[in-house]
Amino acid sequence: MDSAGTRPASTLPGLDDIDADLQAGLIGILDRVEVMLRDTVASEDRLVAEAATHLADAGGKRFRPLLVAVGAHFGDPDSPLVVPAAAVVELTHLGTLYHDDVMDEAEVRRGAPSANSRWGNSIAILIGDYLFARAADLAAELGLEAVRIQSRTFARLVHGQIAETLGPAEGEDKVEHYLNVIAEKTGSLIATSALFGGMFSGVAPPHLDALRAYGETIGTAFQLSDDLLDIASDSEQSGKMPGTDLREGIPTLPVLYALASDDHDAASVRLREILAAGPVTDDALHAEALGLLRESPAMKLARETVRSYAERSRSALSGLPEVPARRAMESLCDYIADRTG
Repeated sequence: MDSAGTRPASTLPGLDDIDADLQAGLIGILDRVEVMLRDTVASEDRLVAEAATHLADAGGKRFRPLLVAVGAHFGDPDSPLVVPAAAVVELTHLGTLYHDDVMDEAEVRRGAPSANSRWGNSIAILIGDYLFARAADLAAELGLEAVRIQSRTFARLVHGQIAETLGPAEGEDKVEHYLNVIAEKTGSLIATSALFGGMFSGVAPPHLDALRAYGETIGTAFQLSDDLLDIASDSEQSGKMPGTDLREGIPTLPVLYALASDDHDAASVRLREILAAGPVTDDALHAEALGLLRESPAMKLARETVRSYAERSRSALSGLPEVPARRAMESLCDYIADRTG
């Protein structure tokens, strides 16, 4: 990020063509959030201070604070509670990343060494806990209802992580299980982000449910499109080597659709044969599987699923006033639906 107030429009992907005043307002909020994030996690302990800012300094999409900022433009975006609300959701998100990297034994996050690879699992877990604590402290300043919503959202995040860790139960549809995990782990916090934007800018109560519903579905679409980018994009677009999930044996939506397919053409049969063996670590097999996935009916179906969630998000906006913020949210639907081809 550039110095405060000079964040380039390119850091608002999907919102390059929105109303100029709205864009300036969003950039202003996001700049203030960056300052608050660092102030909130500051510590006199050198290690805590360094480790707690490790992922924040590595960057990231800041999609959750962005949703708070857009939601706030349905009300008074200058309300003093908007920026702390955005910091709450981003601190919660960052805390989950520290824990996720420990569970996944990840070595890299956002192009930098993960906290667990740099300081060890115990420190990474404790720093995640510290970020959750700082998020709760900020939420307390927003009032009892904010604490209640944030804690219930956190409970959903945990349930989603448990469901992902355990995997689908015997007889459970694997695709439905996966979509539920995404809704719990990703959709829930993004729903709270859009809701917080409306709540703390004074949006009328009838419109808060629409913002929450929009956030839930656009959050799910956002995560699913990230999964598709891992297959469809080059490393520059996705931020990691193509097929990383495939190499690690992570069953994302296109893989689940491919494995569930009963297509008998040679390409589909060969793809199922490779995927059924688990993580695809052999370079030649990995390249073959990636090529087959990119051209598969499973990939097409996964893209249609992303678009269906994006359209559900758009439908949730129907009761909201026709203001630039609504058009910005519609632009995000288009961006997410189109970013995977």
